[in-house]
Amino acid sequence: MIGLSNIVKRFGDNTVIKDVSVSIREGSVTALVGPSGGGKSTLLRCINLLEIPTSGTVRIGDDAIAFEPGVKVSTRAIQQLRRQTGMVFQNFQLFPHRTAIENVMEGLVTVLKWPEAKARERAAALLDKVGMSHKEDAWPATLSGGQQQRVAIARALAPSPKVLLCDEPTSALDPELAQEVVDVLNQLAKEGTTMVMATHDLRLASKVAQEVVFLEAGAIVEQGPAAEVFGNPSHERTRRFIASITHQHAHEGGGEGGEG
Repeated sequence: MIGLSNIVKRFGDNTVIKDVSVSIREGSVTALVGPSGGGKSTLLRCINLLEIPTSGTVRIGDDAIAFEPGVKVSTRAIQQLRRQTGMVFQNFQLFPHRTAIENVMEGLVTVLKWPEAKARERAAALLDKVGMSHKEDAWPATLSGGQQQRVAIARALAPSPKVLLCDEPTSALDPELAQEVVDVLNQLAKEGTTMVMATHDLRLASKVAQEVVFLEAGAIVEQGPAAEVFGNPSHERTRRFIASITHQHAHEGGGEGGEG
């Protein structure tokens, strides 16, 4: 369903993704985990081409684009691929001058040219799905972080993307607000939504993901079913990482920093 083949991403002389290949099957949830600066957010952003790979191939469904240094890919091809994805960002990125329901409608009306009434109906159904019906007409500034992120999830789902990409979706939130976001993502996972998330919230990764890819220094250290990677990792490096995060969560009550 989604294939990343031999993805390399360089910023100047710095290679942040080193020949990474991952395939993601439809209806599955994959967590990209690892230390800050390990490349998980960059790799996630290569899927919807917010970061353009230096080389390698990105495939979503029937669309594939091969990248190589110095060869420009058409904007149209990039947009065609990107349209099949929905993105949830670390800091929500809602339009402050639009109500919750207008935020969810925005892309449907402006990009997909849906009539207003049809867009409103779709938006209302999605706000209901994420438990935000009662805040349809609220401004983002009046909502908690967890509520804003749930509206952002509804907005990302509005055009029925093939895959939902989440970049550190809980890291800007206090633990109890993070929990309501974890619950919504878990519900979507149960319904068979294809998701890829970059996160170092192990509670989110272990509760929601079926597959885990552990990245460090731009390369895959270990990948496999979540229960195995978290429960019985085969690499010492993975073991240390999981132990350090579990330890840190016990101390902080689950808080965490952002990812560069």
